[in-house]
Amino acid sequence: MRNTLVLNASYEPMSTVSLQRAVVLVLQEKAVVEQAHPLRMVRATGLAIPVPRVIRLRRYVRVPFRQRAPWSRRGVLARDQHLCAYCGRRATTVDHVQPKSRGGADSWLNTVAACAADNQRKADRTPEQAGMLLLRRPFEPTPEASLMLALGLRAADAGELAAWLPQPAAA
Repeated sequence: MRNTLVLNASYEPMSTVSLQRAVVLVLQEKAVVEQAHPLRMVRATGLAIPVPRVIRLRRYVRVPFRQRAPWSRRGVLARDQHLCAYCGRRATTVDHVQPKSRGGADSWLNTVAACAADNQRKADRTPEQAGMLLLRRPFEPTPEASLMLALGLRAADAGELAAWLPQPAAA
């Protein structure tokens, strides 16, 4: 199941949270449901609420401007659409192009999604040393793109993200 989009009180996209966290924020009255799944419900004793897809915080939260998307293994897998950068099969691990043991960093430009077989075959070598070609080069997504990735959307689905964002009431 996809994460829930969290909007600031000003309708600006902030982040994504798990379904459990979204329900807790709504039940604590810290957020309101802006868009819910039409057919799914979260049920508890004496309670049934629609599964939230988009929630909006009731109070504005000041967020410092983020120039770069934070690196994460989950983010690398999402960026590469869970496809191995070496063979194109389903990826389950993250490989360091320049191995960590040789000074490689946990960064967007040094990591790619990889299947377990290719990750083991490459081992503690660079792709050139292992005789392996990268099908696509790693890149650093923008903060906006990383938010879309966290929602499970591709760049081609940007219209879907826009459709999720409710328009504030005209004053």
